Amino acid sequence: MTKQELQAYGPAVSAFLAEERLMPVGPGKPNEAMRAKLETMTAEDLFAGQAIRDQDMARACLAGIWLYHDFLDESHTISQAIASPSGSYWHGILHRREPDFDNARYWFKRVGRHPIFDPLVQAARALAQVEKPPASTGFLTDQAAWDPFAFVDLCEKCLAGTTPGARLCQQIQQREWELLFEHCYRQALLSSGVSITDVRFRTES
Repeated sequence: MTKQELQAYGPAVSAFLAEERLMPVGPGKPNEAMRAKLETMTAEDLFAGQAIRDQDMARACLAGIWLYHDFLDESHTISQAIASPSGSYWHGILHRREPDFDNARYWFKRVGRHPIFDPLVQAARALAQVEKPPASTGFLTDQAAWDPFAFVDLCEKCLAGTTPGARLCQQIQQREWELLFEHCYRQALLSSGVSITDVRFRTES
């Protein structure tokens, strides 16, 4: 995430995302240096005085930030209480990393077709072309629509050591996180009848 993208979210979010992290395909280790700050952070704090129109999407952003710092249990507590496609998406990512792949597939079934799938399939294709992955990841350059189940399968194979491409999975997962966080952040600020394209980040106003 660029400095400009961070600044667009404002200082509260930037404080949690300033540290560049490439989240592991697996569970990783919680970033304990951030625990105390995360434990006191509320959705209202995160949006720093902006009017929150969708509390579920604001809490989804919190789930995402806990996950960004590899606190899987804390992220799980939040995402499992959000009954929406985006809540299920965070839930699915969590179980994919845990790893609990069958559970991840279950939650991705509940996601359905998510708005970030279109930009994600393009990002995955671009990353795969740069990385020149092995044949087992060829679907990333060929698929016309994002297939979350194929990506779960790929992550499972990478963690099992049966196929290379773990770094590519990490890069795609990182872009997936960024797209989903941005989507939830913008949706949290939307009022009834307002298009998502009408919401501007701070640097655009």
